[in-house]
Amino acid sequence: MTPRPLIVRLRNWVGDVVLGVPALRQLQSHGYELQLVGERWAAPLLAGEAWSVHARPKPLKERVAQLRRLHDDAVARDAGFDRRENGLVLPTSFSSALEMRLAGLKAVGYRQEARGLLLARSEPLRYGGHALTSYWELACRFLRTSAAPPPAIDLATRPSDQQRADEVLARAQVRPGFIVICPFAGGLFEDQQKTWPAFAQFSHALLRCGHEVVACPGPGEDQIITTQFPGVKLLAGVDLAAYGGLLRRAALVVSNDTGPAHLAAAVGAPVLSVLGPTKPEQWAPWGPTVQIVRRWPEWPAVDEVIERAQAQLAAGERPLPEAAAADSRAG
Repeated sequence: MTPRPLIVRLRNWVGDVVLGVPALRQLQSHGYELQLVGERWAAPLLAGEAWSVHARPKPLKERVAQLRRLHDDAVARDAGFDRRENGLVLPTSFSSALEMRLAGLKAVGYRQEARGLLLARSEPLRYGGHALTSYWELACRFLRTSAAPPPAIDLATRPSDQQRADEVLARAQVRPGFIVICPFAGGLFEDQQKTWPAFAQFSHALLRCGHEVVACPGPGEDQIITTQFPGVKLLAGVDLAAYGGLLRRAALVVSNDTGPAHLAAAVGAPVLSVLGPTKPEQWAPWGPTVQIVRRWPEWPAVDEVIERAQAQLAAGERPLPEAAAADSRAG
């Protein structure tokens, strides 16, 4: 079968890329060969899906040159590439549409930031829905079809990455039944902090209850765990490919509004998401294993979150690593 390449510009945040996975699968199911362009971490994050993921350069000139190379390669393999819409822009920024246009691509995207003239087809963005739904609907509009989004993301992990995750846990002597905390949150939501102020106190309470608590901080965050979260087991240097496998083994993941929360939900881990200003109807982790604690304009109390965490742990037992290995789909 003649390949039908499609060049897709990914979003710039881990959570958004995870939430875009169902849309990408929808495109693939209609016969498109995906050529994804995103941040350098996107390739390991999506490694289990076996898509082609290209690291996006920083300078505009290099970004356009990269897209032109992908365009030329697609034309060489598919004579009809230039005769149809051949790009999809998941970000709503002006620059993401401009790059596609300068590279000679006929891209489809949402009609934001006066970029309608740069796109081959611009679609109106419906406000108020979940981010996953907005990416899903854009893919459906590109395909000129209609369908409901899936109830779960079910992000795949390569067996080799799952093995690396299990080795990290074994070296650190982490026992089954452990809890992962994700106490960091990048950026603001409507100019307000997204980090639960009592996260350290909550972690101390978990430890007093006898739970094993681990954290996999990102670059520059190790010292925060060692100084503010004493007793929490630090697993440093875990890349996103192995992180998904590690989260899959957790009995519970407790998080702020942050990318790892979306990753945890996507691999089927039980997630307790502690939200402040973030609107759950728009940005909550997606899936049937997710529970939300929110009391905005106040933050939830530690006792309430402990109670919810204990209840979620009691509601279901996570499989041991040997039994869970079959849950990881091959890429």
